[in-house]
Amino acid sequence: MGHWLERNIVEPGKLPLLLALGAFVLTFVVTRSVTRLIRAGKGPFRNVESGGVHIHHVVPGVVLTVVGGFGALASRQGLGSGVFAVVFGVGAGLVLDEFALILHLADVYWSEQGRKSVEVVVVTAAMVGLVLAGFSPFGVDDLSADELQDRGTVIASVVLNFVFSLLAVSKGKARTALFGVIVPVVALVGAVRLARPASPWARRFYRRRPRTRARAGLRAYRHDRRWAGLGRRFQDWIGGRPDPQPSRAADRRS
Repeated sequence: MGHWLERNIVEPGKLPLLLALGAFVLTFVVTRSVTRLIRAGKGPFRNVESGGVHIHHVVPGVVLTVVGGFGALASRQGLGSGVFAVVFGVGAGLVLDEFALILHLADVYWSEQGRKSVEVVVVTAAMVGLVLAGFSPFGVDDLSADELQDRGTVIASVVLNFVFSLLAVSKGKARTALFGVIVPVVALVGAVRLARPASPWARRFYRRRPRTRARAGLRAYRHDRRWAGLGRRFQDWIGGRPDPQPSRAADRRS
């Protein structure tokens, strides 16, 4: 294990990234555990307030992210880079745990919209893990040493994989596009498959192709039926089940 860590993490200079990822995941797990205890009214933890204002943990998260980011840039190597990497990871974990709050500018932590925070944290951790495993953005790691010396080949590879990612985004497959930045074949799959019905690609190119539009709708329905429920259960297991939304009938009575 020590030999593997030295050869694959320390020598390539990835130790700060590993420390940041570990701190990021651990901070998210601890934060979610604490907030779930607060929600259940158990344990010694309580919401932090100042002058009647609830202080969300995204606030210290932003401070730690800024300190860790600038500190890592200032200390290129040695103990300092590792320490600031941990500080950055802790801050990023606190910030992204409340990503939905930043997105909606509302306290949606325990609502359906709050699921976005869990999804963003999982995707971020997975992408950083891929980089640690040796994958480089836009497939540059797939090029040989001779090809890397040819700037034209590198630029062409980056542009091609970037186009695949853009196509995947236009087809309504944002997560596929994100992972495709790191693993190009993923973006290629998203680029060549049918677009989701509500995507910009479908609205532009499927408008006069009813059969293709119907196939796209059927494929999206089958995909969501197979994976949506599993994804929601996974998010609930990690971040906690959202509060039930009031029914429309209850809203009308009130």
